[in-house]
Amino acid sequence: MEFREIEERGTVRRRWEDMDIDILVKIFHSLTVFELTSGIAHVCSTWRMAACDPFLWKTLDLSMLKSNYIKIPLEPYVYVHGHSDKTLTRFLKISLNLSRGNITSLFFHCNLYVSEYQLTYTAQRCPRLKRLVLPAWNRVETVIIKAIDLWKDLESLTMPSIVNPPHLVQAIATNCRNFSELKIMGPFDIYFASSLVNYLPTLKVLSLRCSMLYKDTLIFILDNLCGLEVLNISHCLLIEVPTPPAPGRIVRQLDKTILEKASHLLYFITCMSDACIMCQRTRNDEGLMRWYKYNEGLWKEDEVSSLAL
Repeated sequence: MEFREIEERGTVRRRWEDMDIDILVKIFHSLTVFELTSGIAHVCSTWRMAACDPFLWKTLDLSMLKSNYIKIPLEPYVYVHGHSDKTLTRFLKISLNLSRGNITSLFFHCNLYVSEYQLTYTAQRCPRLKRLVLPAWNRVETVIIKAIDLWKDLESLTMPSIVNPPHLVQAIATNCRNFSELKIMGPFDIYFASSLVNYLPTLKVLSLRCSMLYKDTLIFILDNLCGLEVLNISHCLLIEVPTPPAPGRIVRQLDKTILEKASHLLYFITCMSDACIMCQRTRNDEGLMRWYKYNEGLWKEDEVSSLAL
């Protein structure tokens, strides 16, 4: 292939590899990851050098790529179509090859079900990872801790609610010395809260937005997470469980006790308004958001700017 440069005395033929790399990098920076991995690195050696520039690979954003799946009654509770797995594997292999270990932020869609092989492959090739958004863990719970072991620089994690959190939280505390931000997408109970208090007492930012949260668990967090600076419970389904046999009830207004306990926080972000659409949605979904019903990208939002996509 050739491109032409018109000069005053005529036409001069030049080769693609003669293009300035810095200009190419700026051009490639305007491309999506899907365009960047579509084959431009194969044009010539210069284009490949530009396509591998660390400036292009600080973030790998796959938040627009969803799995074609169906829910099933047995673990892992989802079946992913083989074509979806092949597509994701292809993107990961090309992207991680071009990135050369420079990715520091990695985002997956809330309906993208990564396999054990895909997560392991990614973890081994992203040693500098600082932020991970991985809301769907159905297929990776058995290998996630091994991945955490490789991410020594991890600072921020967006994850789903899980049944057995202590092992994971302990792995984060052991391996990720700079870890400071956590977002849970799903019900948050006293078991998870206790794991944070036991292993990550210096956690600075916690977002539980659009989740089911018990009042006792909220009080426990406020009393015992001493290093917490920012707590987001916007649009949460806050439940108070009185002495049996009285039924649980939805808390629609925070009482003075909770507000006093939260007074030491730099930011205590709340929204419990009956007029709020997001609050209504959380209540309608009983604290377990069905994001597929709503506008694409709504799941990416967060009142804490550092946790939003």
